[in-house]
Amino acid sequence: MLSVLGIGVAVFVTTNIDDILLLSAFFADDRLRTRAVVVGQFVGIGVLVVASGVCGLAALVVPEGWTALLGVLPVAIGVWKLPPVWRPAAGDEEEGRLHDGELAAERRTHSQVLAVTLVTVANGGDNLAVYIPLFARQPAAIPVHAVVFAVMTGVWCGLGYLLVNNRIVGARVRRYGRVALPFVLIALGLYILVDARVLLR
Repeated sequence: MLSVLGIGVAVFVTTNIDDILLLSAFFADDRLRTRAVVVGQFVGIGVLVVASGVCGLAALVVPEGWTALLGVLPVAIGVWKLPPVWRPAAGDEEEGRLHDGELAAERRTHSQVLAVTLVTVANGGDNLAVYIPLFARQPAAIPVHAVVFAVMTGVWCGLGYLLVNNRIVGARVRRYGRVALPFVLIALGLYILVDARVLLR
């Protein structure tokens, strides 16, 4: 059991190390609700675990390059988020008025959860590449790994939040986070899409 737990922690850390910076960028954007970021991250990791479990149990292998096509998602979300970066302050005031409507707030929260979920899944190509053979080799340990990944997802969210609220670097991260997030997403998407070049061979 201890070896399974250790493997689970090691696998999660190595496949999600880049998520710390991504989560920090999400938390630094004051347009995104903390709850939406956390829920979206959990749902995204959950989707990756379920997909890996199904493929592992069915002995399916995701062809190289196809998961990289998911890079289109963060690029699209990043481009969609670009206009508010250049929008004048008045736009922010108008957006702030929408917070008064509870229904509008809930709709925004739901869309934010979906956006974070899609980015998490799109960034999960390496997760699938590692989780599927791991689950195929140890199908009985899948529930244990799922619990470990859930706990580590909470730890990851906590670390990202603490980084944004750190006394030393937090203010700087928050100051530039809103402007940087669209570019971070676009860069991430393009980085993921690079692996799709094998499909052109």
